[in-house]
Amino acid sequence: MPKKRRRAPASLPPVSVVILAAGEGKRMKSALPKVLQPLAGRPLLVHVIEAAGRLSPEAIHVVYGHAGESVRAALGQEPVNWVEQRERLGTGHAVLQALPHIPDEQMVLVLYGDVPLIRAQTLAELLARAGTGALSLLTVKLDDPAGYGRVVRASGRVRRIVEEKDATARELSSHECNTGVLACPARLLKRWLARVKPHNAQGEYYLTDIIAMAVKEKVAVVPVVAQDVAEVLGVNDKQQLAQLEGVLRARRAHELLLDGVTLADPARVDVRGTLTHGRDVFIDVNVVFDGDVSLGDNVRIGPGCVVRDSRIGAGTEVFAHCVIDSADIGANCNIGPFARFRPSSRLKDAVHIGNFVEVKNSNMGEGSKANHLAYVGDAEVGARVNIGAGTIIANYDGANKHRTLIADDVHTGSNSVLVAPITVGAGATIAAGSTVIGSVPAGKLTVARARQSTIEAWVRPRKPEK
Repeated sequence: MPKKRRRAPASLPPVSVVILAAGEGKRMKSALPKVLQPLAGRPLLVHVIEAAGRLSPEAIHVVYGHAGESVRAALGQEPVNWVEQRERLGTGHAVLQALPHIPDEQMVLVLYGDVPLIRAQTLAELLARAGTGALSLLTVKLDDPAGYGRVVRASGRVRRIVEEKDATARELSSHECNTGVLACPARLLKRWLARVKPHNAQGEYYLTDIIAMAVKEKVAVVPVVAQDVAEVLGVNDKQQLAQLEGVLRARRAHELLLDGVTLADPARVDVRGTLTHGRDVFIDVNVVFDGDVSLGDNVRIGPGCVVRDSRIGAGTEVFAHCVIDSADIGANCNIGPFARFRPSSRLKDAVHIGNFVEVKNSNMGEGSKANHLAYVGDAEVGARVNIGAGTIIANYDGANKHRTLIADDVHTGSNSVLVAPITVGAGATIAAGSTVIGSVPAGKLTVARARQSTIEAWVRPRKPEK
């Protein structure tokens, strides 16, 4: 059973949401089920579930069919009730599978797993217009209505919905289209769907047939025209998926601009998750934010960066082409260019990580630096440490990872190798080119390299003359 949710406002009856997600999606030409195709880094179906969740419904029921087990496996943590449609006999038949789980006194809201940009505000209006006894229907006016069922009106009132394959030429001339999204009292929906017959070109049980039944019983059918066409666009192929990707990217860029973020080019920033931010943030071109990302005041992100599930403190600048994954970066740090953070890395304030430096599962203290060509893996690094160019913390012995402890004020020379597990004492200096395999005492210079020598009689090999 689904997890309990907070109820909708008391002025409306409790709401159960039914999301139809049984389609195969042949036009995707993909082994991945259609509702799992990614939009802004997350499955299409997740976008719909999140929009529904903002309404605080009693339950969300997802009707699945094609490749259903893989859908359930991928989204098993979502707070929904999974309902199987074993035979694909149309939208009416799909909704009917969920109705035994819904009490008669509730309102049913029908959504679609491949219509991901629907807004919670629009759905709230649809429910409000349905009130306690009407059927409300979300429609849209399209310049090119090809492929959509048409809304048939008489004297301005909705009389029925006709699918395109069953429509007459006059009906096809209408540009008001059915989106399939509707709200209806459960007791009425159960009665009407039980009477739907597959008398159409597809031989399917159409959900839209209930509109004519409502009209016949003099139940008010209240149309709500979608103000934003993008909200009701479905995804059937990769071209349409790319189109909605552009719409969502533009929508999120617009929100950032209104919130005071400076974008070098709003068309070239991708927010694939949740981005929170402070004041006076600057984001350059071709930046991707994935998962949950937080940016403090005056953060600057350079071009071509990828930031995933990370926090970046106030005043920090991230230069071009950095990859930051699951990191916690303090204030007033300088990062990059071409730096990489792997998961579980934490930087205190005023840390410098320069070009071609990789940090993995390590903590670096305040004011520490690794400015060039270094690898810091599985390390505890103190404050004011200077990691020289080419320094490698060799944390892996081929079977296990080991940690290195570097105390405050340590300096490592260029091209040194610290073979874990070792401890480097406070204020120690490691000479350039050293391979250190044992503990380093505090405050001392440690040299671990072969003594330089010159072989006087050596002659470089030469190729024989032809």
